[in-house]
Amino acid sequence: MALPDYKHTAADRFMRYVQIDTQSDPASPTQPSTDKQKDLSRVLVNDLLEIGITDAALDEHGYVYATIPSTSEKEVPVLCFCSHVDTAPDCSGAGVKPMLHKRYDGRDIVLPDDTSVVISSGNHTYLKERVGDDIITASGHTLLGADDKAGVAIIMDLATYLLQHPEIKHGKIRILFTPDEEVGRGVAAVDMKKLGAQYGYTLDGGERGHLEGETFSADAAIVTFHGISAHPGYAKGKMVHAVKAASAFVSMLPKDEWCPEATEGMQGFVHPTSIDGGLEKATVQFIVRDFDTAKLAQHEERLKALALKAAEQFPGVTVDFAVKEQYRNMKEVLDNHPYVMDYAEEAYKRAGMTAQRMSIRGGTDGSRLSFMGLPCPNLFTGEMGIHSKQEYVSVQDMEKAVEALVYLAQIWEEKTK
Repeated sequence: MALPDYKHTAADRFMRYVQIDTQSDPASPTQPSTDKQKDLSRVLVNDLLEIGITDAALDEHGYVYATIPSTSEKEVPVLCFCSHVDTAPDCSGAGVKPMLHKRYDGRDIVLPDDTSVVISSGNHTYLKERVGDDIITASGHTLLGADDKAGVAIIMDLATYLLQHPEIKHGKIRILFTPDEEVGRGVAAVDMKKLGAQYGYTLDGGERGHLEGETFSADAAIVTFHGISAHPGYAKGKMVHAVKAASAFVSMLPKDEWCPEATEGMQGFVHPTSIDGGLEKATVQFIVRDFDTAKLAQHEERLKALALKAAEQFPGVTVDFAVKEQYRNMKEVLDNHPYVMDYAEEAYKRAGMTAQRMSIRGGTDGSRLSFMGLPCPNLFTGEMGIHSKQEYVSVQDMEKAVEALVYLAQIWEEKTK
């Protein structure tokens, strides 16, 4: 089912792209959060121009926009294929040394720069399905960056193929490469009018055949405790410590339910992401997640009740509780446009795969794009072990994703009357 008479470029591009440090920074207020993300974006613009795309450009916010022109006489809906250039703050992305392990034989992959980092099929069961594939890893000191430079390389490979094969009928395709997805701001400054697409697909999924049309709905919650300051030498009966109140609050959070380490499947959770402060003011920041959007309010009320209960232990402490919407379950939008998923499923079938419709215990740029008027499920790339030194990707998975995208573009053209 492979693309005939074509030498894929995804692996070579990927191994070049991951060597560019694009780590984003959640503490930065700028857009993009780190200027080094543009280092890769500029490379992508040049690569797009080299393969024959004439309008590739990088804007001031760090977005790359480009167009694969239509080859159809029909008025086909404009598609957008989207991936993000940044890597997660969780693990260093500086000085990545990609390693190609040809024809993986099923044994443990021991990374040479830190031999304590071992990628084992015991811990990564999907590796058992990729025996015989060519596997790319980092060297042991950094993450790899498959999340989401695999998606970037796949889209670049797709563009290369379609420009070399104008006989393939497809509509106009818009390419979008975003910064800051890993810090929740991936599409915050996207110009939707400039993008000009009606439907989209993010390339940011994992196992071959996975087709993701449902995500968490997500809020951020900020709980702030206000104490009373006094000189510690003369504090008796006067001082009320905000940090102690915040600590008591955190200690009241359940350890065996309602938290990431004790939930799975369709279960929601609350998760403290940071705690900081001092005597007069201490803040605990949370992410709140559930597939059922209505349940977010229930989680937040429970969290607020615990905060107030903790404050009662420290007379004089007051509590502020604030909630900020982050993103919503894309399924709420995609259910109104079922063909977007159906066409992707058909593309997988033509590429020799059985689609597995999945839910994501997280979010993608597609979550927010869906609510910005661009119904946008998430497709597989092969990226696995993400946000860690054990990250890896199969070359054959990336190439299979390119094949699926070719069929997907054709299906949209065929379905247009």
